[in-house]
Amino acid sequence: MEKQSNYKELSEDEHIKDKSDFLRGSIEDSLKDPLTGALFPDDVKLIKYHGSYQQYNRDLESERKQKKLEPLYQFMVRVRAAGGVTTPQQWLSLDELSDLHGNGTIKLTTRQSFQFHGILKRNLKPTIQAINETLLSTLATCGDVNRNVMCNPNPYQSHIHEEVYGLAGEISDYFLPKTTAYHEIWLDKEKVAGTPDFEPLYQHNYLPRKFKIAIAVPPNNDIDVFANDLGLIAIEQNNKVLGFNICVGGGLGSTFGVQETYPRLADVIGFSPKEKVFEVAETVIAIQRDYGNRSDRKLSRLKHTIDDRGLEWFVAELQNRLGWNLTKPKNYQFKSNGDEYGWLKGINNKWFYTLFVEHGRVRDENDYQLKNALREIAKIHTGDFRLTGNQNLIIGNIEEGKKQGVEAILELYGVGNHPKLTGLRKSSMACVALNTCGLAFAEAERYLPSLISKLEVIMRNNGLENAEINIRMTGCPNNCARSSLGEIGFVGRAIGRYNMYLGASHNGDRLNTLYKEMLSEENILEELEPIIEAYAQDRLEEEHFGDFVIRKKIVEQTDRPIRVMN
Repeated sequence: MEKQSNYKELSEDEHIKDKSDFLRGSIEDSLKDPLTGALFPDDVKLIKYHGSYQQYNRDLESERKQKKLEPLYQFMVRVRAAGGVTTPQQWLSLDELSDLHGNGTIKLTTRQSFQFHGILKRNLKPTIQAINETLLSTLATCGDVNRNVMCNPNPYQSHIHEEVYGLAGEISDYFLPKTTAYHEIWLDKEKVAGTPDFEPLYQHNYLPRKFKIAIAVPPNNDIDVFANDLGLIAIEQNNKVLGFNICVGGGLGSTFGVQETYPRLADVIGFSPKEKVFEVAETVIAIQRDYGNRSDRKLSRLKHTIDDRGLEWFVAELQNRLGWNLTKPKNYQFKSNGDEYGWLKGINNKWFYTLFVEHGRVRDENDYQLKNALREIAKIHTGDFRLTGNQNLIIGNIEEGKKQGVEAILELYGVGNHPKLTGLRKSSMACVALNTCGLAFAEAERYLPSLISKLEVIMRNNGLENAEINIRMTGCPNNCARSSLGEIGFVGRAIGRYNMYLGASHNGDRLNTLYKEMLSEENILEELEPIIEAYAQDRLEEEHFGDFVIRKKIVEQTDRPIRVMN
């Protein structure tokens, strides 16, 4: 088997993995070092596999430099929850941890995970231990492995959704790393003498880069299935999952100034019966393990492997390894990639309330006590909490007799889906960006709400306050909030400056196109106002904003549509 033959010089990360003793490194010694709030350099890389990123408070960077102090190092911890479902007791435990060791907030991510920010090194191990005590984990939420598996979290719609949720959990568990390092370092488990670690899939050096899987249930694409390395589109027959259309090669991250990097949507390469989908997923991962670029991490995702060698090569390699062929993709249709808010009754006669959480940040404000409200609901709730792929929260499986109590708490704390929430705001997403993310060039989560407030004035003036236009902002082109799939997308270039992109589809199957670069807020409003006015006056019936700007040639449609193989 050919293996990394094109990459003679391995990246630094590959050498770190190679000598890490299956992700152990010197993490235990790093944690004990009292002279710094940081880890040793190699361990900063390795700790990602354990579910944490080392960061620092960038708001205090200049002040601490003047005082000749090292940066205020702190850690982000990400919690794995396949399909984004947790119990009320788990919610209460995470809420408590956010106050005890974090910055007092909980972040709901765009991949249906929880994130804590502001954790100091001395509190890192107690935090991860406490998360595991709730029967959740941080293992493999970061690093060059398969990440959290996303799926539609709405079981009230059909039995299909519950079946898919179960599958997401099975896939997530199946592709977890098998190393015992995590349990030794964080949970104080002793290594069994004479039993060497072994990674049957990831092998000694794991994957060239992160790998993401998502499962969509048409007609909703609320997890943006085409943005993933491996996407599975559920095909229904007689109210059961018949199998899945297989999508490969999605990934939205890029790097400014490096033309070889780009956002790419996955291609639909065929259909697999349900009982063979594990085999397909494992084989796709193995191909990426063997052929992915281990020299340049900017070019190491599956999308680059496919584009370098050709989609036809990839499909042939996949089918050769499988020993059987995928069949022609089945018909499907996506209508949107957003969430439906408010009360819905499930097929199990229980209630589900989808709550808007602005950019996924669960916190208390003066007149908006979201964290308190959810804590009080968790105390009386007998169902579950479900994270959506759009950073929102479903209070799920509410008994008929509990519904009134949940409503009363939402009203008391002022956090219900108030009708004053506009379509634009409810369709927004933003990454964390500043002040914690070391990659961010500009604000996102802390800034987009105020920009939307200014855009809402323009929307209302044109009778569009209820128009659902997907608007997404990221602080850098790594695209954690999937800004490339926003009908209006912003990518930070510098403090207060953004590239603006227009024209993605409303259902997540078309990328947007660069409109103008390095725009200030004043520039953004000046550019968008006449476009919004034209949309209000000239749109076709039920025409979405992204389709309108393409039809009017305000931007050209992306020259790389999704490919569907026959």
